[in-house]
Amino acid sequence: MSNVVVINHVTMDGVMQSPGRAEEDTRDGFTHGGWSSRNADDQVVAATYARVEEGGGLQLLLGRRSYQGMLGYWNTQDSPFKEGLNNAPKYVASRTLAEPLPWPNSTLLRGDVGNAVTELKRTLSGDLTVMGSGELIHTLMRDDLIDEYLLFVHPLVLGTGRRLFGDGSPPASLNLIESATTKTGVVIARYETATATR
Repeated sequence: MSNVVVINHVTMDGVMQSPGRAEEDTRDGFTHGGWSSRNADDQVVAATYARVEEGGGLQLLLGRRSYQGMLGYWNTQDSPFKEGLNNAPKYVASRTLAEPLPWPNSTLLRGDVGNAVTELKRTLSGDLTVMGSGELIHTLMRDDLIDEYLLFVHPLVLGTGRRLFGDGSPPASLNLIESATTKTGVVIARYETATATR
């Protein structure tokens, strides 16, 4: 049995759009891209690695936009992340992509996303990690398929942008498992949902 774990950066007002780079996601005229870089530090990276390791290694569950963005960026970088991302199994939810997918170890989910993820949770061992992928996350929320959130809450209010918990998100009760604050003021908060299998 596998858990779905969302790992994302958010602002104080819940914005998750384009945290890493200015050009990452400019939909709706968003001009604040790259907002997480000013507060990112070794504690944030270490917390991400620790959670992925705890979950049995990296297995990614991604929406189409995040899949293509990560592929287009990390495969052009001389980075320690590149090999790990290329080697990790990647499950991609998309209505427009077709196989074969361009990134190694990628599988396109077929049919209803909720049903496909339910089957992955039933058959895989180790966590499925969702990064970015806002539209996919909202689908998983509606189908009650998210088991845990690891959120990096930055001391920043943007006032605009796509939010993790936007209007129309289903009500949810979360249990805080652990939290810490980095030297730059980022709150690292780990929440379990009511449906978590642990």
